[in-house]
Amino acid sequence: MKILVPVDGSEISLDAVRYAVRLQREGLRASVVLANVQEPASLYEMVVAHDIGVIERVSAEAGAHALAPAEALLREAGVSFESEVDRGDPAHTLVDILERHGCDLVVMGARGLGSMRSALLGSVSHEMLHAAGVAVMIVKSAAAD
Repeated sequence: MKILVPVDGSEISLDAVRYAVRLQREGLRASVVLANVQEPASLYEMVVAHDIGVIERVSAEAGAHALAPAEALLREAGVSFESEVDRGDPAHTLVDILERHGCDLVVMGARGLGSMRSALLGSVSHEMLHAAGVAVMIVKSAAAD
């Protein structure tokens, strides 16, 4: 089994990584695909940078930086994993990563916003619940209670 765990560098996304580790410790035989999605460059950034390669490098470095704590947690726990940084709309890009890696489950953090606020903000977790073709497990932060 493969578990996709989206990571944005927040403590909430690390809670999802910890939950995936917990599933492993409780007997689930699975590997993890960590994914970070960077927003596409704005028109302003493209004009100012003069070199799309610079923007791509900065985006890749930001993604790698966001993934580093999650990778450390998985290494420490002895969980097999792959990491991927991509650019685009977060929910759609995560679905692409999910399909590309053949993941069976998504475990992701949620900020615990109310349904009205979630509808107004269009949260990535809400979009993933509807767009992913596999089960999506939402891990609420202990701080959200």
